[in-house]
Amino acid sequence: MKVPFRKIESLAEPRYAPWLFLIVAFFAYGLLFWRHGFYWDDLPMTWIRYELGRDAMAKYFSTARPVWAVLYQATTTFLPPAPAAWQIFSILWRWLSVVLLWQLVRELWRDREKMAALAGLLFLLYPGFNLQFASFLTAHFWIVVCFLFASWLLTLRAINTPSRYWLFTSLAMILSALNLWMLEYFYSLELARAAIIFYALRQGGREEKIVQTAWRAFLHWLPYLLVFLANILYRVFVFTNVAYQNVFFSELRSSPFQAILGLIKNIAADIWLASAQAFGAIFIFPNAALDGPLTTLMYLAVVIVVGALVFIFFKNADAQTEKRSAYWAIGIGLIAMLLGGGPYWLASLDISLSFPASRFTMSFMFGASLLIAGLFELIPIKLRVVFVATIVALSAGRQVTIGDSFLRDWQSQKNLFWQMRWRAPALQPDTLALMNEQLVYYADNSISAGLNWIYDPNASADDIQYVIFYPSNRLNGSLVSLEPNTPIRYSYIAGEFHGNTSDALAFYYAPPYCLRLLDSDLDKNNRFIPDDSLMRQAATLSNPQRILREPPASMPAFYGAEPPHGWCYYFQKAELARQFGDWDEVNRLADAAFKLDEHFNNPVELFVFIEGYAHAGDWDDAIRLSNEARQVSKSYVDPLLCKLWKRIEAETTPSEERTEALNEIFELTGCEK
Repeated sequence: MKVPFRKIESLAEPRYAPWLFLIVAFFAYGLLFWRHGFYWDDLPMTWIRYELGRDAMAKYFSTARPVWAVLYQATTTFLPPAPAAWQIFSILWRWLSVVLLWQLVRELWRDREKMAALAGLLFLLYPGFNLQFASFLTAHFWIVVCFLFASWLLTLRAINTPSRYWLFTSLAMILSALNLWMLEYFYSLELARAAIIFYALRQGGREEKIVQTAWRAFLHWLPYLLVFLANILYRVFVFTNVAYQNVFFSELRSSPFQAILGLIKNIAADIWLASAQAFGAIFIFPNAALDGPLTTLMYLAVVIVVGALVFIFFKNADAQTEKRSAYWAIGIGLIAMLLGGGPYWLASLDISLSFPASRFTMSFMFGASLLIAGLFELIPIKLRVVFVATIVALSAGRQVTIGDSFLRDWQSQKNLFWQMRWRAPALQPDTLALMNEQLVYYADNSISAGLNWIYDPNASADDIQYVIFYPSNRLNGSLVSLEPNTPIRYSYIAGEFHGNTSDALAFYYAPPYCLRLLDSDLDKNNRFIPDDSLMRQAATLSNPQRILREPPASMPAFYGAEPPHGWCYYFQKAELARQFGDWDEVNRLADAAFKLDEHFNNPVELFVFIEGYAHAGDWDDAIRLSNEARQVSKSYVDPLLCKLWKRIEAETTPSEERTEALNEIFELTGCEK
């Protein structure tokens, strides 16, 4: 039994660290990679690239990051609009960035192999960044990170290989330029190269004063400084990013003391947030009652497996504590964190651990990982191994829970669009959809892309036909008002939508309730709809005539196969049949729906079947369903039933049975005749 154990222990050799990173990355991010979808900016960017074309993609980036667009043009040439492919692609680039960081730390601290591995693991699993599963976007983030780390690594190779100094320096300068020109997130982090060069030179064994080392470091750094200054000139005189403006200097001119004091406070708060608070998030554990037993089991399995692997790898960690190396790692980590926040502090952007602002923590990840790895070096070896295994395992578990929340939101978004397609097989062009803000990892412009992808598969950037607005976010902005006949213009940058509030559909989505196309008569006073969503006001604009039966929309392949036909399917199809006055179809669907094991979630979902039975003269069933709806909340349902039955009275043929039914309902609900 000793031989297999020795083989396992041999895997703890430093050269196997990249394989450890890959295994841990798979457990943290890849266990359910094929089930994930497109999230947040993934959806509009993939729609623009794959549906509107390469030129539209270039136009989309033209106002913010035109050089970055070239990278997207390259990757989308060989990768399809398949979320699973992008999940793998993003994980691999994140893994490569970790390998480059590991090599960089090994190059700087050649006797601290396990510190380098820990820095890599902390960077890989950094819990302050929660956008990994938005893979189309993050893949391109990690590619730029790889440019930066590879550039730093080549700088060290140039210093250590004088015979190839200018070859390595030239390559490093090119990669530095790619980082600086493509994305502003790591713009000021580039300046950390100076500290890296200085420390590398101090390890060279020369007996010289710090000033002499600093001068040599400056000379090595000078080519990169020139690249940095060239980029500043480019951004000042050639291209200005309209998304991120330099707010700090404006504040400095108007109120210098307040601006500087505010900057100091922001720097201190953000460094604390990106280090201590970010890793504190690993102590947010899943709740089996809320997250489900399977998610909890998966979390526990990942924590145990990753913890065991890391413990084995670090079991024979560097026995001697090298405080000088640790202090330098802490110092360079702090410098990197101070430099990492530059773009956000200058633009007065709030850094947060919440979605989607956690993307701003990316430029702090290198510094935070190196800082914490250095601090762990100061812990006695026996405790260090336990602490390392614990923090890495819990960080992996945290990413599993984040992934689960993304997956749930993707399922919810798929459910939204399948129900919408059942309810609205086709839409007239230039239709505005108003909806409440329900999805977590999607803005309204995100799902607008999904709407266009479904209902306009042959879209042209010259004429974007659909848009979704959340009134709670858009009112008095892109949505000028909720009054009828108000023109709407919305720019996707790649193209424009032109519509009108009189050509709108208002949808309310709050799972497990079925998606509902709001009724302009009933829902303006529907208290099941929260007032702050503004959807009661939006309901008055809802115009079902925008819905057509032909030609039926086609769901993109990444939305998967049509879900099983449950309660919400029959509800949506009955609503569609009601819209076109096909009461026989409504009643056929009612018979099928009530045979299911499923049940309504919102009492208003029964209204279409109440109407169907009433139009068929089945007054007993209409009254029965009305009473069933009232059991949920008489105070909420009765006013709505009153309006519904008055509509039934206006649209059905008089009879003795109808009169008795109306009298009974009006008496029950207190409805004035």
